[in-house]
Amino acid sequence: MSIYVFVYGTLRAGEINDLAQAAARRRLPAARYVGPASVPGRLVDFGDWPGLIPVEDGRRVRGDVFQVEPALIALMDEIEEYAPGKPCCFVRREVAARLESPPDAPARDPAAARYLACQYYPIDPSLRGAAVDIAADDWVCYRRARPVPEGR
Repeated sequence: MSIYVFVYGTLRAGEINDLAQAAARRRLPAARYVGPASVPGRLVDFGDWPGLIPVEDGRRVRGDVFQVEPALIALMDEIEEYAPGKPCCFVRREVAARLESPPDAPARDPAAARYLACQYYPIDPSLRGAAVDIAADDWVCYRRARPVPEGR
């Protein structure tokens, strides 16, 4: 049974918890890239990693959808330090991710957008602590553009 997941931060390709690399290290089945997508939410900056806070005000967060086997969900839970039924900064929930059209696809009606039910890891807003709100909708673009803190 395959499961779709939406990743928006450190689990994205090339990031510190790259999903494909994490699966390979554990000799788990590879995640199959489905495509770029977005979900309702806003980002906060914890420094080395982001958090996504779900919102219903029209803001969206960009990321990627992958199709994974159940064993990879357990690994993602471990990476995100998520334990069902226990207080955690990250929680695993289901969300309808809106898939983006490939750049070479013909323009289509936005109302005809394709949605997939995905698992994802937003944060518990009560545990956000001192995380800073950011206006960006894409963590990777934001992280690459921000100045590197002194001493790093």
